Formats: sequence, structure tokens, C-alpha cells
Amino acid sequence: MSIERLGPIDPVSTYNKNQKANKVESKTPRDSISVSNEAKSKAEFLKISDEVQQASDVREEKIAEVREKLKDPSYINDRILADVADRILDVFDL
Repeated sequence: MSIERLGPIDPVSTYNKNQKANKVESKTPRDSISVSNEAKSKAEFLKISDEVQQASDVREEKIAEVREKLKDPSYINDRILADVADRILDVFDL
């Protein structure tokens, strides 16, 4: 009588197959971070300060008001010219 081999009966190969299956099942823990409330508030402050710095310093309503005044020829007189000249001299410290 002859017994033919049907499959691996080697206990080492069976053990190795089980170990490979276990390694696949175990997941490695993922890295994570946590951000403190202080860091969140500082980030929000920096974002707002960047937006303020990028904002225009020009007020459109003032420009429109001055344009309307300049359309009136009686607006420009000696008093206005003297005030403008004084302000220009003050800006340049003259």
C-alpha cells in the first residue's frame, strides 16, 4: 500500500502561513496630532491680520465725495488752496 502526499504537512510552513496572515490583520497605529486652543486662536489671529494688511487703505466713499466737490467750480477757492498747501507742507515737514 502506498500513501501519496496530498498537501504540505510540514508544521513550519503551516506556522509561517499563519504568521503572515496575522501580520496583515494587525494594523499599525497611525500618527496623529492635536492642536491646542491657544494655537487655533493664534492661527485665526494671523489669518485676520493678513487679511487686514491686504485690505485697501482707500475709502471709496471719501473719493466719491471729493470728486463730487471738485466738479463744482465754486468749491476751489483761496481758503481751500491754502489749506491744501499747508497740509502738503505738514506731510513733508517743511
